[in-house]
Amino acid sequence: MSLDDKSIVILGGKGMLGTDLVEAFNERSINAQVLDLPEFDITDYKQLEEKTKNANIVINCAAYTNVDGAESEKDLAYKVNAEATGRLGEIARNNDIWVLHISTDFVFDGKHDKPYKETDSPNPISTYGSSKLEGEKLLAKSGCKYCVMRVQWTYGKSGNNFVSKLVQRAKTIDTVNVVDDQVGSPTATTEVSNAICKMLDIMPTGLFHFASSGYVSRYEMAKFIFDKLALNVNLVPCKTSDFVSPAARPLNSRFDCAKITDLFGEKIESWDIILERYLKSL
Repeated sequence: MSLDDKSIVILGGKGMLGTDLVEAFNERSINAQVLDLPEFDITDYKQLEEKTKNANIVINCAAYTNVDGAESEKDLAYKVNAEATGRLGEIARNNDIWVLHISTDFVFDGKHDKPYKETDSPNPISTYGSSKLEGEKLLAKSGCKYCVMRVQWTYGKSGNNFVSKLVQRAKTIDTVNVVDDQVGSPTATTEVSNAICKMLDIMPTGLFHFASSGYVSRYEMAKFIFDKLALNVNLVPCKTSDFVSPAARPLNSRFDCAKITDLFGEKIESWDIILERYLKSL
């Protein structure tokens, strides 16, 4: 059965990733039903079942992503990231639906001295990370056919992210402090969207890590952005411990993406090439 013959539903289709995914679908002439707030609420289980029960594929991009906010809105974070994902799994099991669920590097504590593999044990250090991990567990427990794709350090045109915040700060203040002890892979939501499209052709099951290739600190990433945009700003390195925030952040967010690279049979493009291309489009 080709994708033309499948009914596809995208949950969270108006968010940063969802917006780029819909665009990627349009470029490939893939039809999908796009659902998001305010018309659609993933925590309304009657609505969730009604909108997904006749689908062949459900892509879940819907999430509570306010990392600091989750510490004071724990119930809401768990309701969206965990309970709703588990309920989706039950609906999928009962209706023979394949679910592609998006998760995060925040399921790890960041204390590992190597890039994280799918087989490494999660240990979240924030409510956001805990709620996302619980969602993964409930999806697996449901018994449906599913694939979890963990992504990290995402940025895109349609959302508030590290890149957009950084550029905005650089335009309003002379000195910008950025942590140099958090390391990961800046990953454009356009690249995640392309990876999702490849997943649809294969429809694998299990857990996969996806991020742009190569690693960089937040500070080095900021320097790259300011240099490419020729922004005259005093960039100062600092430590995560210098910032007081409600939620803890993993220092090591590096992913080992060998599993998904083998699945696709091609290399993943480097973070700096993609980020430079993105900055040129601003």
